Amino acid sequence: MTQTISSNMEDYLEAIIFLKEKKEIVRVKDIGKELGVKNPSVSEALGILSKKGLVKHKRYGNVELTKKGDKLAKTIARRHNTLVKFLKEVLKIDQKTASQDACRMEHSISKGTAKKLNNFINFIENSPYSGRPQWLKSFDNFEKTGKRLNCRIRKSKIKND
Repeated sequence: MTQTISSNMEDYLEAIIFLKEKKEIVRVKDIGKELGVKNPSVSEALGILSKKGLVKHKRYGNVELTKKGDKLAKTIARRHNTLVKFLKEVLKIDQKTASQDACRMEHSISKGTAKKLNNFINFIENSPYSGRPQWLKSFDNFEKTGKRLNCRIRKSKIKND
């Protein structure tokens, strides 16, 4: 069964898993600082996530992801990281903009598109050639000049009416 939560709640799960990687214990104040929100907002969100069985949290206690919450948070984080990689490494967007744009995009991208994009990034990263592939270098040049490199003009088989 797929867990449906708002993009706002996804941000909380993503913040929790990010903080958990950095430090052993995650507290309300850490999440608030990470997301730039006040502690009462964090507590309210944790209540919602707790009712959905995604987090365990008692007042003034540590925040823990449940098994279901951990799985969903990892999916969200993977989607975010894939988008950042695509924006940064393929389109050459700066880190800050790539991260901000990925945050917006990650909530609306379909599972199928996210999977294809992840496969695309893996394809590029696992290329047998070192460095940036020639076809991406051609794209870089196109971005700068508006002209294609090493482009053969193909005659169209479609006739104009």
